[in-house]
Amino acid sequence: MSDNLSVMHFFPRIRSEEGGVVKTIIDLCELLAQAGHRVQLATCDATDVPSRWRDSPGNSPQVVELPKSRRLPGFLSHEGLARFREVAREVDAVHLHTPWEIANVQLASVLKKTHTPYVVSVHGMLDDYCMEQKRLKKRLFLALGGRRLFRDAALVHYTAEGELEQASKWIPQAAKYCVQACAMDLAPYHQLPGTGLALDSFPYLQSDMKKMLFLSRLHSKKGLEMLLEAAALLRRRQIGFELLIAGPGDEQYTNRLKSLAKQLDVHEQTHFLGMVRGDLKLSLYQLADVFVLPTYQENFGLVLPEALACGTPVVTTRGTDIWPELEQAGAKIVGFSPLEIADAIAALLADDAERNRLGDQGRSYVLQWLDPKIVTTGYERMYRTVQNHGLGTPEDTPLRNNVHGR
Repeated sequence: MSDNLSVMHFFPRIRSEEGGVVKTIIDLCELLAQAGHRVQLATCDATDVPSRWRDSPGNSPQVVELPKSRRLPGFLSHEGLARFREVAREVDAVHLHTPWEIANVQLASVLKKTHTPYVVSVHGMLDDYCMEQKRLKKRLFLALGGRRLFRDAALVHYTAEGELEQASKWIPQAAKYCVQACAMDLAPYHQLPGTGLALDSFPYLQSDMKKMLFLSRLHSKKGLEMLLEAAALLRRRQIGFELLIAGPGDEQYTNRLKSLAKQLDVHEQTHFLGMVRGDLKLSLYQLADVFVLPTYQENFGLVLPEALACGTPVVTTRGTDIWPELEQAGAKIVGFSPLEIADAIAALLADDAERNRLGDQGRSYVLQWLDPKIVTTGYERMYRTVQNHGLGTPEDTPLRNNVHGR
């Protein structure tokens, strides 16, 4: 068996507004390619694939574009399926992402016929909160093909024990599984850009006022209403602050948030910054005195380890599947309550020394926990288990440290 693997990922939309799933896929593809493996990313929309992949194809993941059906939303066309079948025969393993893409059911059927083993990443989409949204539609999808997607998989991938516990209610009991943390490219965090870039981009943030930052997709599940109510409580306590809200969002929902901020009389302290990327995003983390994500549901929540890696203390909830790891990193884990959120923020804003200590603790923890070499090794072991499944050979004993059956 070759030391190098050939792995193909599939996700239909490589667009940054899709959030953490796309960022995770891109970072994982990068890390695997840097480790010498042959990596392909199949997609119907390659809009935000890194330009360097096309500029330096020799050392980068290869993009395979699959046409989608013009008549059936979410489906791949016959041409797309034929293209996928052609490339899938040549790989050791295929990695499908998220359970709700109908194209994944199509591809799983192709992979079964070509005897190509595959792994499915759940990405938190079988968490309790998620399964209460559009309940009937999701249960119907699982009944009509979604469970077969998992049943025929060589492996089901979870990013945290909390995700495994919740998803177990929906996954076929015979499925093998692996718990492996998300891949995160930590290279930009070793030499941070400093706060100047954020201040140049948003000159109205030049004040000495303490700053709390929310950075994520603007969505009702992120707890933004609670955060604004917590900000109102801080204002009533005469605690000075600026609330920075960064990230893409539906215009109608964003306008509702702005109206709520005005209603709560915190609109003058609240700044909606829009989508931020790259060094500007890191600079904003550094500018913030505290990062707050009062989410009702998050799988890995990449913005949380990102903030910690920038040395910024974090306040979040048990709504994120990795809250035990975040707590070990020094994050403050609170309930779904504006009062608890406000109390945690107030305590941090009042204690410079504690903020600095927690910032150092969180940065050190994340750089060790998500060390690219360690994470890449975990994924290599996962794919070798999948490859062995396809070859009809038993897994090597060491792989059982990460891989489990139930």
